[in-house]
Amino acid sequence: MATKNWALAPLAILAACGMTTFSAQAADLKVAIDPTYEPFTYKTPDGKPTGFDVDIANAVCEQIKRKCVFVEQVWDSMIPGLQAKKYDVIVSSLSMTDERRRVIDFSDRYYKTPSAIVVKKGTAYTGPASLKGKRIGVLKGSTQEKWAMGELKPAGVTVVPYEAQDQVYLDIKSGRLDGTVADKVEVHGGFLRKPEGKDYGYVGADQYETKYYGDGIGIGMRKGQKELKDQINAAIKTIRSNGTYNTLAKKYFDFDPYGN
Repeated sequence: MATKNWALAPLAILAACGMTTFSAQAADLKVAIDPTYEPFTYKTPDGKPTGFDVDIANAVCEQIKRKCVFVEQVWDSMIPGLQAKKYDVIVSSLSMTDERRRVIDFSDRYYKTPSAIVVKKGTAYTGPASLKGKRIGVLKGSTQEKWAMGELKPAGVTVVPYEAQDQVYLDIKSGRLDGTVADKVEVHGGFLRKPEGKDYGYVGADQYETKYYGDGIGIGMRKGQKELKDQINAAIKTIRSNGTYNTLAKKYFDFDPYGN
């Protein structure tokens, strides 16, 4: 009994002095990702998460002195999972829209790229009505789904939501879909640059409409976490200014993804 009391004594002394001990686990930052969104979030052949979002998350974690632990999550369950405290933040190409801001908080922007329609090359396109009768796949719960439901569906296009963007590409390849609406960078890396995407291309203007796409991509977190938000914003500012952001961006892009 005496030995047990002595073992606890240092902890009691720390508590009496107002100090707290932390386990390594307590310092972890649980980061939600959907690893089906190349080149932003995807897996290496050995199953490790990688991509621009993952690298940004790790760079932010390095700045705030915490370890990123990645949690895979189906896209349309991202925000409910955050609210249920399954993880601390979302770093997975989450657009900062007014609708989402009503339920969660966001960091400052860390990138902004347009979306676009992708269909078979040679498809005549003068507007949404040009695609009447076609089947267009979208990521369920995404801003691209919102755009397609708002702009394509009223024009007679069948909009088909999928749990993962890579499933969309499989069904385009098999002929079950005629195309997709997707982030231009993601669809280039995940589909168009691959052999199965060689007969497809963009139609129409780049999509930036704020009512669908918000004002860029940020890190999502639960409301009321001011200290975490301030730390993350400071980290984003630091990696933007010290060259880290540009170094990471050049791994995946031949342009500056930060946007205007």
